[in-house]
Amino acid sequence: MVEAATTEGRVVNRKARTGTVVSDRGDQTIIVAIERAAPHRLYRKVIRRTRRYPVHDPLNAASVGDVVRIEECRPISKTKRWRLVEIVQQREVAQVRAEAIDASLVSEVQRAAAHTAESAAPASAAEEPAAEAAPETETESEQQ
Repeated sequence: MVEAATTEGRVVNRKARTGTVVSDRGDQTIIVAIERAAPHRLYRKVIRRTRRYPVHDPLNAASVGDVVRIEECRPISKTKRWRLVEIVQQREVAQVRAEAIDASLVSEVQRAAAHTAESAAPASAAEEPAAEAAPETETESEQQ
C-alpha cells in the first residue's frame, strides 16, 4: 500500500488507498469511501468500518460509483490531504432504450394531467363562465 516516489533525489513514501466515489458535488473535489474490515479485539467478530476522504480531482474526471486510487499529498485545503491518481473502474450505466422510457413517461404525464383536471373541475365550475367570456372579448377586439 505504500508507494515510493522520488522527488529531487529523495524518496517519499506516500500512502495509497483504493475506494469508491460517494460524492462528486464539489468543484475539483470528490469524496471517496474506503471500507476496511477488522476483527473486534475481544470478541473476534469482523467489524466493517468506513472512512470518507475528501480528495482533490483537478479535472473533475471521477463520478459517483467509480472505483478510484488515491494518494496522500500535501495539504490542498482545510480538509483535502489526498489526490486522485487514477480511475480504476468506471461505474456501469444501464443501457435502456429511449423509446421505452418515452412511452412510459408520456403515459404517466397524461395520467397525471387527467387526474389534475378531474380534481380541478368541480372547484372551478363557478369560474368557467367568467373565464370563457374574457377570451371571447379579446378575440372580438383582435378581429376589429
